[in-house]
Amino acid sequence: MNTARAAVLEEVGQPLVLREFPIPKPQAGETLVEVIACTLCGSDLHTLHGKRTVGLPMILGHEVLGRVAAFGPGDRILDATGQPLEVGDRVTWSIVASCGECFFCRRDLPQKCLHQTKYGHEPVRPGRELTGGLADHCLLVPGTAIFRVPDELSDAVACPASCATATIAAALEAAGPLAGSNVLVLGAGMLGVTAIAWARAQGAQNAIACDVAAQRLALATRFGATRTCTTTELAAAVAESAGSHGVDCILELTGSPGAFEAALPLARIGGRVILVGSVFPSRPVPLELEHIVRRCLTLQGIHNYAPRHLQAALAFLAENPDIPFASLVAPWQRLGEVNAAALEMPLSPPAMRIGIRPKEPASNAVP
Repeated sequence: MNTARAAVLEEVGQPLVLREFPIPKPQAGETLVEVIACTLCGSDLHTLHGKRTVGLPMILGHEVLGRVAAFGPGDRILDATGQPLEVGDRVTWSIVASCGECFFCRRDLPQKCLHQTKYGHEPVRPGRELTGGLADHCLLVPGTAIFRVPDELSDAVACPASCATATIAAALEAAGPLAGSNVLVLGAGMLGVTAIAWARAQGAQNAIACDVAAQRLALATRFGATRTCTTTELAAAVAESAGSHGVDCILELTGSPGAFEAALPLARIGGRVILVGSVFPSRPVPLELEHIVRRCLTLQGIHNYAPRHLQAALAFLAENPDIPFASLVAPWQRLGEVNAAALEMPLSPPAMRIGIRPKEPASNAVP
């Protein structure tokens, strides 16, 4: 029987264990893909180090690219744009497979589907072992939004699309039109520099990047930030860039209560504050409700994304080839080297992602 290797998280804070599982034969509505590449994002590392409660054992990895290997019996599988998929297509897919019929799916929140499969987050169970990107193969279940990856996108550029880039697509949709606006981005990591580049591509007049790390602030400038600052410099930076009225939009990507507290008073009357980074427990923050009401502020949380956001992410990457997204992924590691990469390899700008290739790349593989 053919088997697939996978790096399995069996205990938080401990090395991943290489295990073999039978390669499943896809059933009706399912698609089997051979994994080309997977990048590990911050939430993967949070899970690995026990910052989040998860069911174990688990195969991590939800920023994934693959090639279609096989389909289940029955009708042709269509991609998310309605076109038939073919064996050999290079694809990526939504982090959440949704049913389309439940309470949340009918309210445009498929990422909160009551019957979801969440790739890279599911405990290993019989018949559903291969649901994460740190494996040779991944089984895509019905309800997965699958997208072909444009040929011009390298693996390094396309891999983070199914988490980081698509999440920013959802955040910017919530932010509304940005042409001529002043945007404050809290956190200059992968999400932050993506948000800066995309906001500027949409015509933002100013994109202010705030971070505690000088290297990240320098990277933010490469991605289009018009001003950089630390938290202690934040008020002065906003005043100099946006004037006394404040910024039109704040994107909070750090999950830091202190960053939120420092930034909230800097939103203009009628401004929007989009919260993305708070995906792990932190201390509560004081919130003066009168301040929100009298300043007509909008606060919105964004967690994951809908399929349209992944489609927008791929289009944005393809339309902006000069933005140096490929530089954000560290040199690729093999699956057998995942522990050294995930547990020991320090990342410093420009690298923001650990990249894993389950197999030796073919001679014509895209970098």
